Amino acid sequence: MTFIVHISDFHIGEGDFNEDVFFNSVDTVNDLDPDFIIFTGDLTNRGYHAEYVKAIEYVKFFKSMFFSIPGNHDARNLGYETFQKLIGERSWAQTLNSNDKDNIKLQYDDSLKEKCMLKDNGKKKWSKNDRISKCLVDVSNITLIGLDSSEPDISDGSVGRPQQLWMEEILTDSYINSTFSIVAIHHHVLPIPKTGRERNILFDAGDILKSLTDLDVNMVLSGHKHVPYLWKVENTLFATAGSFSSFKLRGSCPNSFNTYEIKEDYIEAILKPYRKEDILLGRYKF
Repeated sequence: MTFIVHISDFHIGEGDFNEDVFFNSVDTVNDLDPDFIIFTGDLTNRGYHAEYVKAIEYVKFFKSMFFSIPGNHDARNLGYETFQKLIGERSWAQTLNSNDKDNIKLQYDDSLKEKCMLKDNGKKKWSKNDRISKCLVDVSNITLIGLDSSEPDISDGSVGRPQQLWMEEILTDSYINSTFSIVAIHHHVLPIPKTGRERNILFDAGDILKSLTDLDVNMVLSGHKHVPYLWKVENTLFATAGSFSSFKLRGSCPNSFNTYEIKEDYIEAILKPYRKEDILLGRYKF
């Protein structure tokens, strides 16, 4: 069994960051003692260097292994460069095994864009038509991919074809080996109810959605909209987390985070609203 905490959208910076909620929620997360934490973007509010310096100190309060990707707010004011310098790679892949010594981190090399584009035409395509959907998934071996969907100084996002090809290559190995696969991306791939007019979108959502479902990705984790929700499309569970510690909340939706309990044949998703009772978001077989 693997137990994951999914948090998002701190918005550390002047005006929008609720420090009291942050520290109280950190205590809750630490008490849960997850195997690891996935953060799906917007550490900062405006991408300023000073906000990143503060964010590093805040993140240290979490006791579990912490994985993060940038959000659209993080990419503002040259924040995409600051993220790379102070936090780490903006796109990455990680294998997580029961034996920690086997964990391997792969970095996305932005310099390989032209090479990836050249490979596009000659690459053998893998789809679910080539064999039956992956079964007997090994939940003790997890393929975790973090994608940078942010664009400098705009709220919309995209994955881009080179990064998509890189993702597909890693997910193909996961598909063939029947490992449990998770993709983290800040922007929502599917629209989220109760978030108003559709905006701040992922430009290439359709292409990314096809890659994710064709390769039977088990879970896709997002943030961005500050409203928690689940979609199940074919064999893939799309989960969006609310804002962990921002004042920017819609209606009566409180600050919150999600937890996922992954067992041999199902995923149980729980919503943890701030100072309210837990809510079962869903229990899905895979």
